[in-house]
Amino acid sequence: MMATVEQDVHIDTGSSTDIDSVMIVMDSAFGRRFGEAWTRSQLAGILPMGGVSLMLAREPGDGEPVGFSLFRTVADESELLLLGVVTSHRRQGVGRRLLDNFLEQARNDGVARVHLEVRDGNPAVEMYRNVGFSPVGRRRNYYHAADGQRFDAITLAFQL
Repeated sequence: MMATVEQDVHIDTGSSTDIDSVMIVMDSAFGRRFGEAWTRSQLAGILPMGGVSLMLAREPGDGEPVGFSLFRTVADESELLLLGVVTSHRRQGVGRRLLDNFLEQARNDGVARVHLEVRDGNPAVEMYRNVGFSPVGRRRNYYHAADGQRFDAITLAFQL
């Protein structure tokens, strides 16, 4: 029986030397349709900041990145800034592995509460809610699509 991608990928700590790989994943995961993706300069600007962590989900063997998470911990709160998985690896457990890793890191850091913002209508909302995240707010028209459409951001939080 073939192993699932979830079992095969491994998660490693990333750094600013991984920006090219992250941008490839970001382009696949987010595209330009909803205005969710970060730019290379935004990513490069946040990585050196204190409390910021980048994690990469890599294929076994060649180590090709297939997903990433970016989060920031300040005092007793952590915010999941981005979580992306290449389209070819969606619905195979990679996103959940990255989310579980984020929650584990937060617990290890003594964090009491985690939160994130996600575009209303993003299929990942179901994954977050299944883990225990609940809606606590909404930012109207937060995401700006290339075609001029606007989408709300939902703020989700989870008490650890």
